[in-house]
Amino acid sequence: MTDFQTIRAGRQEIAVRKDLRVPMRDGVTLAADTYSGVGDKPRPALVALSPYGKELQALALTTPPQRRPSPMWDGCIEAGDIARVVQEDYVHVIGDLRGSGASEGEHIGNYNAGGVPLGQDAYDFIEWVARQPWCDGNVGMIGISYFGTMQVLAAAERPPSLKAIFVSGGHYDFYETTYHGGVMWFMPRAAREGRGGDSGWAFTDGVKSRMLETFSPEEIKEKVAERLRDPDVAAWPNLVHVLTYPKNHEAWFDIVMNEVDGDWYEERNPITLAPAVDIPVWLQIDQGRGWTMDGTIELYKALKGPKKLDIGPYPPMQSRPFVEEHDKMFRWYEYWLKGIDNGVMDEPAVTVHVEGSRETVTGAQWPPKDVEHRPLYLRPRHKLSFEPELMGAEHAAPDGFYQAPLTVTDKVEILSWSTAPFTEPTEMIGQGAAHLFVEIDQPDTNLILRMWDEAPNGRRQLITTAYLKASHRELDEERTTEGDPHHPHTRAVPVEPGGIEEYVLRVYPFAATFLPGHKLVAELSNAEPLADEHNALLPPDAFHLPVGRPVTHKIYRDAEHPSRLVLPFTRAAAPDAAR
Repeated sequence: MTDFQTIRAGRQEIAVRKDLRVPMRDGVTLAADTYSGVGDKPRPALVALSPYGKELQALALTTPPQRRPSPMWDGCIEAGDIARVVQEDYVHVIGDLRGSGASEGEHIGNYNAGGVPLGQDAYDFIEWVARQPWCDGNVGMIGISYFGTMQVLAAAERPPSLKAIFVSGGHYDFYETTYHGGVMWFMPRAAREGRGGDSGWAFTDGVKSRMLETFSPEEIKEKVAERLRDPDVAAWPNLVHVLTYPKNHEAWFDIVMNEVDGDWYEERNPITLAPAVDIPVWLQIDQGRGWTMDGTIELYKALKGPKKLDIGPYPPMQSRPFVEEHDKMFRWYEYWLKGIDNGVMDEPAVTVHVEGSRETVTGAQWPPKDVEHRPLYLRPRHKLSFEPELMGAEHAAPDGFYQAPLTVTDKVEILSWSTAPFTEPTEMIGQGAAHLFVEIDQPDTNLILRMWDEAPNGRRQLITTAYLKASHRELDEERTTEGDPHHPHTRAVPVEPGGIEEYVLRVYPFAATFLPGHKLVAELSNAEPLADEHNALLPPDAFHLPVGRPVTHKIYRDAEHPSRLVLPFTRAAAPDAAR
């Protein structure tokens, strides 16, 4: 059984098996490395699968954990702390997905690869691991982000040897992963191309475009021409390049070409598959990237088996490797893979860190407390108040801003409204809405809303965000409730310039207490600064596609147009706390 080499990590000796070949049911083999203690006894295994390359993951043995904004942070080193996994007496199995790294086969598209579901490959991989003499037959999974999403895809296939999963920072609503409120996000480009703090996919010749495989060259030419008629896309050099030369970055080409939700994103969507997951699942996410929290909560609600939801503190980017969550993960697997009753299942199902108060709130569901959605109205002189505006538009004239395209300016125009300093701790936990009455002079724009907690000394922390492309303003009336709007994003409907429209933005989930003396500040723009208190913590490519045309915006907030935030209060704020 001794078929390994040994290395040292600190005082620890680690057995390494390199370039194992794992057969899939269609004859393709995937490549894998394993790391374990040197003894020959069988151990539980933790499987990590991605297209980022198993050799990259091995850097966890030699590079101390890095957190943004460290320039050494690499968002693709996501399989976990190898030495810690071995120390806890598991076999760490790191595999390359088909079409990447040292694996065979073709990888067509994104997570929903087409042809062979990635979950099917994960099933075969896990069952192969369970049969090996170095594994005791009990398998869990490990890894953040892409690795986390793969855990859900695997669990939905129900491999018998997969006993539990611990998912940190996964992406679940595939459309919302790239288009936030219909506004394109560039971070998936970074993960695929290797830009802005990410090494990117371990591309081989086996990675192909789903679009190019599906449509004829003539159809692709027509679809590309249509996409380039979007002035936002046509003004951005990287997108023009990708659309013109699609074989350069096939996976990113597919995402750019699918700007509305539909079958391309829905097929094998983890949230759709969640009811098939019946093994124990712990979902963990940190605050600061609201769309990821939103998808995590939606997935949690759809799961049918034993489950936990753990929402951690700001800032949003965990270390690579993600050592912050390892203590929780090993408690989870100690219980489900080693059979040790450590009390983890006696603890509350939902645990939420509340920013501001730095308290931990627990409960049986999300949100963990009863919530009352209350409005905060946009008022003249950039105020937010619990009281609505009484004057009409002729006296309460709209606020406004003109944004020139970023091709001709470096300045992002931002409107802001703020409460008076709160006079008592004011807690909010949940998701919300922003009702904005806006007139624009173009057929489309972005509406980007960011909410901040501003301390008396001026220091600010981002609390949550909301995004909506104006042409995606249609609401899903069946799912939308007060303070909980949903948009189908299945088509784009141009805006009639010069008309006043009510736009309802989904305010992503958050948990925060505004302490006495602090203010809630809401900022509105149609682009976002590349560097501020929050964006400095993100990789350089973690911004959204700017609007490619000049747009004048007027925001009405009068008696007939009650622009407002609808927020999830868990404690009654003082009547004058935000006048």
